[in-house]
Amino acid sequence: MAVPRSKTSRSQRDHRRGHIKITESALSECTNCNALIRPHRVCPECGFYKGVEVIEVKTSWAVCSALSLINSIPVKSMAIAVDAMGGDRPLTVQVEAAVQAVKDFGIEVIIVGAEAQINEQLKQFSYDQQKVRVVNSTEIVEMNESPATALRQKKDSSIRVAVDLVKAGEADAIVSAGNTGASMATAKFVLKSVEGIERPAIASLMPSVHRNHPFVLLDVGANTDCKPLYLFQFALMGDAYARTYLHLDNPRVALLNVGEEDGKGYLDLKETFDLLKQSTLNFAGNIEGKAMFRDRVDVVVCDGFIGNIALKVAEGTFDFVRSILREEVQSSWLSKLGYLAMKGPFRQLRKRADYTEVGGAPLLGVNGVVIICHGSSKVHTLRNAIKHAQECAEQKLNDKIAVEVAENLEVIKQAKKMNGETN
Repeated sequence: MAVPRSKTSRSQRDHRRGHIKITESALSECTNCNALIRPHRVCPECGFYKGVEVIEVKTSWAVCSALSLINSIPVKSMAIAVDAMGGDRPLTVQVEAAVQAVKDFGIEVIIVGAEAQINEQLKQFSYDQQKVRVVNSTEIVEMNESPATALRQKKDSSIRVAVDLVKAGEADAIVSAGNTGASMATAKFVLKSVEGIERPAIASLMPSVHRNHPFVLLDVGANTDCKPLYLFQFALMGDAYARTYLHLDNPRVALLNVGEEDGKGYLDLKETFDLLKQSTLNFAGNIEGKAMFRDRVDVVVCDGFIGNIALKVAEGTFDFVRSILREEVQSSWLSKLGYLAMKGPFRQLRKRADYTEVGGAPLLGVNGVVIICHGSSKVHTLRNAIKHAQECAEQKLNDKIAVEVAENLEVIKQAKKMNGETN
């Protein structure tokens, strides 16, 4: 049979002359698992060819056994301890908030307090019983009780038992609307401070003109008399909190002062200003109270006396504006008609500015997550606080504080020399 000039017969095509060298074909990568395979072959590792599974690859007995062993290891779920006996309305609000957190967020909670009364309250709700645990305590710290007395004499109080649960590793965080001083004293005594931190501080999220960009204000009540070292460490903790909870890469840190110029303020503020300038923080200088809400900074540092006044003034202003609006809306039928048209914006204003929406303030600087709430907190406020506690615990807030301290050890040493400390 004649063969066209442009083609080769099968016998010639398969024939190899002795002088032609056999070369090994180059290897290529599997597009599915990146294993090295011969070209135009099914991957022996995963059974894929050009992105399509062609054959089923059986896993070896050893691999199956290892996977089975890994899957059989129990994973510890995160639990939040709730102080059920603290606040202006113990038991009722706290128990309902805990149940709401279980339903809305799937969080596991440990309710600490009078066990019989808590179980009686729980009968009113339907919830996943696997996610709710009750731990008994026999003592209550009153709202007006001395923190030192509560710490020494009431070792089976609800707040002490809750803190002990965190210390023992049974809970990952605490939420309490009880006596703030007792909560702070108990947490610092039992959990101890993060290494390198002298004084814990309470941080509060404050609204700004930017819709979804609150800022951190600290301290708001834990320390009324602060040295430059303490204020500097507040800045480190505030920076870590902003990175963790607000997910900011490089928070802007400012010092609350009577003016924005470098030389403003009393001596301690001036020395703190110098320390912050030498630190690794993104220091934006001084800021006045009226400028805090303009989204110019992410962290505002002050002592607990000034911070608590600033916080209460802001909360009081919001309550004042809300009361005035309610009064004016009800003054005439025309105002009521206008309110219907503005109901949406008013709802957004409340959502952005209402302090009860935040859900508590974290006590930064102790070896554990402690969320402190208003004694008059409502159910949704405490529910949000439980969620807040879970997020701080999940994102390892204290680890970030430790990193900030480690990066600024030299500045901390300098601050200690200012205070006359040798270590």
